[in-house]
Amino acid sequence: MTSKEHRKHSNIAKAPYGNFGINEWAILGAKCETIKGLAATIIQELSPQYKCAYIDTKHADDTTAMPPLLAAGADTEYTNHIHYHQFNFNKTFTPFQYRQMFAACDLVLANGNHHQAQNQIIIIDETKKDSLHKRLSQLTNIELILLNGDVDIFDFIKETIPAWHQIPVLHLSDTEKIIGFFKEYMQKFVPVLNGLVLAGGKSERLGYDKSKINWHGNEQRYYMADMLAPLCKTVFISCKAEQQSEINPAYNTLPDTFTGLGPYGAILSALREHPHTAWLVIACDLPLINAEALQYLIHDRDVSKTATTFQSPHDNLPEPLITIWEPKAYPVLLSFLSQGNSCPRKVLLNNDIKMIQAVHPETLVNVNTPEDSEKVKNILEKRTHP
Repeated sequence: MTSKEHRKHSNIAKAPYGNFGINEWAILGAKCETIKGLAATIIQELSPQYKCAYIDTKHADDTTAMPPLLAAGADTEYTNHIHYHQFNFNKTFTPFQYRQMFAACDLVLANGNHHQAQNQIIIIDETKKDSLHKRLSQLTNIELILLNGDVDIFDFIKETIPAWHQIPVLHLSDTEKIIGFFKEYMQKFVPVLNGLVLAGGKSERLGYDKSKINWHGNEQRYYMADMLAPLCKTVFISCKAEQQSEINPAYNTLPDTFTGLGPYGAILSALREHPHTAWLVIACDLPLINAEALQYLIHDRDVSKTATTFQSPHDNLPEPLITIWEPKAYPVLLSFLSQGNSCPRKVLLNNDIKMIQAVHPETLVNVNTPEDSEKVKNILEKRTHP
């Protein structure tokens, strides 16, 4: 390897973040109150389906003194209001910290008069023509042009953006069309769904490898992967690095890169490999699960949540190992791990998730002990020979 080829850091996959999030938009070219009003309209319509955020700057007409405790030297001040929670910080944020704070948001809108974002909406407003002209360097990816009144697109926009005629143009008063634009855009960016079969466990309580049990005419790890194949973009069998050679090469494998953490490490390893992909994670010890149950889970998937999961018929708690984990779960899982916690269920219990009940609860029965195995054998035999 030459000196030019040498890498100081690992070459890991990165999510396409901007300054604040993945889907971020700066609105600029109009008065701040106009921008804030447009953002409020968009958020009101989209918030039932997506988590939205708005970023602005404190303006001269509403400037107040620094909160007393921050002025006294506090780094952070938290106030639990009746209807909302408020944090005040006495420090400067970096883009890395902003992304952490907005990681759960599906859509971030920013006042482009004060903040930059990777996508832009420009408003053509004669009263703010000079202001927009000063911000030409910020116009890196205009996705929508809005006309405020009887105006035409400014010549300097046409000169700066050669493909300006390919950008959708609407009137600022066309609220329904603007909302429709955003809904269509957000739908295009729903994370694709991959499948992950957990097959790297030791099966210590059962006494033999549960992923190799032949319940349905094939080893369970392959049976599960085949079931997921028509429902997901790509399916992987999760395993330890040393197990890869023993798995049928016709199947994709995803070895653990977070080792010693069991299923938690497998989920993190998948998100590390494809951080902008959602993962339908399923344990191989669910011999009664069927495609109908998986289709039901996918149909009820809520992309605005950290995860979509089944409620366990055993204890009414979420089932972490038959769950759709959204990309936004990645920083959450890492955060829990940094606090010394590697329990997927605890992550679900302490986050905003969607939990549904299985139509047929027995499909969620798992096999962990020889006694469990015998019960499932009896159920399957009764189905074969009623």
